[in-house]
Amino acid sequence: MESLRGDDKIREQFNLLVNAPALFNAITTAAEFRIFHFLAERPDSGFEEIRAFTGVPAHQLRVLLQAVCATGLLQRSAGAYRNSSVAAELLATDADDSWSHILIGWKEVYYPAFAQMTTALRAGRNTALDMYPGDEPTLYQRLARDPDLERVFHKAMSAFTLRSVDALVERPEFENVRHLLDIGGGDGTTSVRLASRHPELQCTVVDMPSVARLGDETTVALPDRVRLHPADIFADDFPTGSDAVLFSHVLEIFDEDRIVGQLKKAYDVLPDGGTVFVYGYNVSDDETEGLFGARLGLYFNVLASGQGMAYPARDYENWLRSVGFRDVRTVAGMPYEHGLTVGIK
Repeated sequence: MESLRGDDKIREQFNLLVNAPALFNAITTAAEFRIFHFLAERPDSGFEEIRAFTGVPAHQLRVLLQAVCATGLLQRSAGAYRNSSVAAELLATDADDSWSHILIGWKEVYYPAFAQMTTALRAGRNTALDMYPGDEPTLYQRLARDPDLERVFHKAMSAFTLRSVDALVERPEFENVRHLLDIGGGDGTTSVRLASRHPELQCTVVDMPSVARLGDETTVALPDRVRLHPADIFADDFPTGSDAVLFSHVLEIFDEDRIVGQLKKAYDVLPDGGTVFVYGYNVSDDETEGLFGARLGLYFNVLASGQGMAYPARDYENWLRSVGFRDVRTVAGMPYEHGLTVGIK
């Protein structure tokens, strides 16, 4: 009986998965049409009111609303529509951490690439990158050629970071850090949160020049404590003078050799007693669990870099020890399958 119940759960998940690509796009389209925002302001609106607001032809709107209702995110009663509590929380807002930003970024960048999955995995390279002009080996470098799309992409990344970052900034390990080097820190979202929480902390954010320019808007509230340092994290030396180095959502993009190289650069730049932090997604140690991590690893290999994954925490622990860090440990169970691996020089 237990096996049958398990099979029923798998079948239910299978039915969701095979319809998920269409339903994901339906939800994202509803977000782009601002239907969730409209219903937040005018709950229990009728079909004609939504049609007048969106300007979508009646039949196509009917199909879209049925699809979104099927997900449970919209509810319909006596011909009137309203947001579910989940939609109201996650999608009916323009806040910096809104899932609307995340879904639009995934729709524009992540998910078109997955049609290339069979080709990419068989070839052993990120063939979906061929959709983007340029000859650089990673998506992040090629996005610099398209500033509008780069902005959409980083807005999505920033929103998702804000969904999980509070668990990081509240960690007591940051209380005694005075100068943090945030490697691959994007637009500075994480550093700004850390500096806001820890008033004695100075942060230097290192990322590509095109990304650093996006950080001008993010760091404006703390210009004296969060500084942007445009650089190539592989080709250029790390800035000196920090007592801690943070790799947040960056090492997972690459393979073991490049990860160990980055950790060695961190070790070399830190003083004795300095701390390294590795923060990001971790799949389970037996590599059988982690839905967010699974999506991420496939995205890396099909599009972003052609390597990397949401590594188990034990991999990071072994790599840290291999370059000389001691007292290595992982804080597991953080939101959205995240973990924080810490080592001391």
